[in-house]
Amino acid sequence: MATTTRVYLARHGRTAFNANGQLRGLSDPPLDEVGLAEAARLAGQLASRHPSIVISSPLQRAVATAQAIGAAAGIPVQIDHRLNDRDYGPQTGLIRADVERQYGSVDAAPGVEPVAALAERARQGFFELVAELGPDPVVMVSHDAFNQALLKQLDPALDHVEQQTACWNQLSLVDGAWRVDAYNRITDS
Repeated sequence: MATTTRVYLARHGRTAFNANGQLRGLSDPPLDEVGLAEAARLAGQLASRHPSIVISSPLQRAVATAQAIGAAAGIPVQIDHRLNDRDYGPQTGLIRADVERQYGSVDAAPGVEPVAALAERARQGFFELVAELGPDPVVMVSHDAFNQALLKQLDPALDHVEQQTACWNQLSLVDGAWRVDAYNRITDS
């Protein structure tokens, strides 16, 4: 099977945890009303790019976003654990600013998946998925931490790329190397 050459890496729509500044990680809050509207706008934007399949993290905020994209494009949605969010351990659900105040950073807080482990997991998952899928464009729906870790590896200049809810990034395979053509794109209402 031929390797995928174009990936639209998306972030799920907003949840109440996003709105409250809480660490989401492996918790499973649903999209809120704003997130549902964001997912619908994102779906229209990505459907126009004619992907062949949508792959999603198993968490419901990503699945709901992926299902909106799949429905708009008339294509299947596949769930894959390799796109899962960062594990914040006992910090899950806490306010990010509070964790940063207490420990100096989220990375220094006990029980949080180390950023190096997240980066390796994101890299490995991405490359496995593109090798398994056909050459047509695909959409991958994941999470802020996952997307940032992957984007930084593909383009080190994107050290602190913000990933707003329901944003998308365009990744292309050119001359055997992946590049980031566009990042943190948001569809206006």
